[in-house]
Amino acid sequence: MLRYITRRTLMMIPVLIIISMIVFWIIQLPPGDYVSTYARQLAEEGDQLSAADREALRQRFGLDLPIYQQYLNWIWGIVSRGDFGYSFAYARPVIDVVEQYMVMTIIVSVASFLFTYFVAIPIGVYSAIKQYSVGDYVFTTIGFLGMATPNFLLAIILMYFSFTWFGDPMLGLQSAEYRGADWSVGRVLDLLKHLIIPIVVIGTASTCELIRVMRGQMLDEMNKPNVITARAKGVKESRVIRKYPLRAALNPIVSTIGWSLTAIFTGSTITAIVLNLPTQGPVMLDAMLGQDMYLAGTWLLFMAVLTVIGTLISDILLGWLDPRIRDERTRS
Repeated sequence: MLRYITRRTLMMIPVLIIISMIVFWIIQLPPGDYVSTYARQLAEEGDQLSAADREALRQRFGLDLPIYQQYLNWIWGIVSRGDFGYSFAYARPVIDVVEQYMVMTIIVSVASFLFTYFVAIPIGVYSAIKQYSVGDYVFTTIGFLGMATPNFLLAIILMYFSFTWFGDPMLGLQSAEYRGADWSVGRVLDLLKHLIIPIVVIGTASTCELIRVMRGQMLDEMNKPNVITARAKGVKESRVIRKYPLRAALNPIVSTIGWSLTAIFTGSTITAIVLNLPTQGPVMLDAMLGQDMYLAGTWLLFMAVLTVIGTLISDILLGWLDPRIRDERTRS
């Protein structure tokens, strides 16, 4: 198993190098650069930026260099100094902007991720075991509604009910009296209270989809010969379910971690704007619209790294759950 994990980890290195090249190429695709966008914004406000000033800004930010040299300078700064570049819009190093929003982004993303899997798997198992029962129909209806409802609409509906019942729409992640205050028990409780709507909104679609996948996989596995044989031998039903159908049904669920991790991380963008969350979504959107290339590129790179890490976690869990997968991939 250790050899398998080491081999899969080393394979990540060339993948990440190629991804970093693609990310830098993508952020260079829009016409113009940050200086031209900045000059256009000044012109809309009635100010003008001379050609000499534009050229001086491009030389200051290194935007006059060939694209390959800009990429090499950027990637060397990341590898050698942990320097992700300079945010033109925030007039600060990118890493400072990322650190400001990363903690809350990770809290919301991890909480939504745990909510998705801890809710979806038990409900999927229940729906399969109690097929065509009242509970199965209820969860199936909720599942279809959850997949069909857009996140921003669900956010608005929950904010409406929160305001109607509690007098607070739960915008943001902190109440006004706790913003900027030192951490305390009261601030933590206030954060947990404000996390409920974002977690439900971000995690609902993925949860409902995984419920359907888990239910389908369990139903496929529950009538296989090994399960029928175990029942014929008098093995307790709960043990049969846990040992055979559940373990086999978890394989496709685990394989979804790779893309689910990134989907939850990036899927919070629209929800964050609607709920006024201090997370990476609005920051990344503004960076891409304003051609703040190093900030936008850093967020895109983080998403790509999350996808690679999620895929690695999926492969390790699949190898642990099913040794045949580990042996086949090691031989190949």
